[in-house]
Amino acid sequence: MKEFDVKTKIYFGENALKRLSELKTDKAFVVADPFVVRSGLIDFVIDPLKEANIDYYIFSDVVPDPPLEKVVKGVSEALDFGAEYIVAIGGGSAMDTSKAIRKFAGKINGAFTPKLVCIPTTSGTGSEVTSFAVLSDVKNNAKIPLASEDMVPDEAILDEVLVKSVPPEITADTGMDTLTHAIEAYVSVNNNEFSGALAEKAVEICGQFLLRSYNYNGDAHARRKVHIASCLAGLAFNSASLGLCHGMAHQLGAQFHIAHGRANAILLPHIIEYNSEIGAFGRSKKSYPPCVRKYCNMARVLGVNNLNEVTTIRAFVSYIQYLMMEMSVPLNISEMGRISREDYEAKIDIMAKAALADACTATNPRVPSLDEIKEIYRAIW
Repeated sequence: MKEFDVKTKIYFGENALKRLSELKTDKAFVVADPFVVRSGLIDFVIDPLKEANIDYYIFSDVVPDPPLEKVVKGVSEALDFGAEYIVAIGGGSAMDTSKAIRKFAGKINGAFTPKLVCIPTTSGTGSEVTSFAVLSDVKNNAKIPLASEDMVPDEAILDEVLVKSVPPEITADTGMDTLTHAIEAYVSVNNNEFSGALAEKAVEICGQFLLRSYNYNGDAHARRKVHIASCLAGLAFNSASLGLCHGMAHQLGAQFHIAHGRANAILLPHIIEYNSEIGAFGRSKKSYPPCVRKYCNMARVLGVNNLNEVTTIRAFVSYIQYLMMEMSVPLNISEMGRISREDYEAKIDIMAKAALADACTATNPRVPSLDEIKEIYRAIW
């Protein structure tokens, strides 16, 4: 028996942030990344809280790939403040930090049961509706994926006013993250009709609006659409999980601090080829893995379906690479220019072992071997 539910209440559309003035509480613990505070975006949260006479405390010691030490500090400050709501504003790091703070603080003090409201300022992670968080163990250069139902946010607020100023590079990386979430959820061994419908819509929106959003951040309609696509993809993978692309991308982030969306983008064409068993010189066969039909359907949604399975997979991969080039996303690791080949190859064994053990890899449509993962890491150099 399968099940599907959406635990997070989603507020979206014009003036969605007004929801904060309606919170039934006296105190709110606000988790924000430093850029949100410096740029003044924090005012979009603070102003409605002030309007409702809600006392607040800002925790802004948030960094990418939140390390355990930062979470411990946040837990201490949240327990001291004792809020009935935790409000997270920022990218995936702020939302992951807030999820971990609520979870671990509740373990320490069972009476601490705040509701969690997540407000994304980038369109990519989908973290505002998922039970997942990724922390980092700095000492061991490792990422720690967490998944627990008690980390699902109670509310999410999607307001495009917060993403209008996102620079093109981040728009590209997070947009490719959204696309990867949707595609991996769609072919996951845990996929279902509900997650599939959400994934299809997310991909459709990305095909129509991602480049528009990248080319002009003043295009409020495109920004709103991609922001919603990110949430739809988050709902899809919260139900179906992900795959090998994410399992391998986590290690690129842990070892070389490559932005998560960028790591996914570089890997995605290679993972599609690996899962479908249709490479650059693939020829027609009598039968294909079940994921080929799904990839071909995604190609149809994007308008790049072709003569047969082989040519459609090739067109699908080419479309993804075209999108990357149009948004100046590197097609491989060497294009980034800051990592030496020697350093990269020295980490392949470590990354491959960690990727094989990653929880996301478990739901990939093709079961990889350690050697196959190593080969893909070499191929993306």
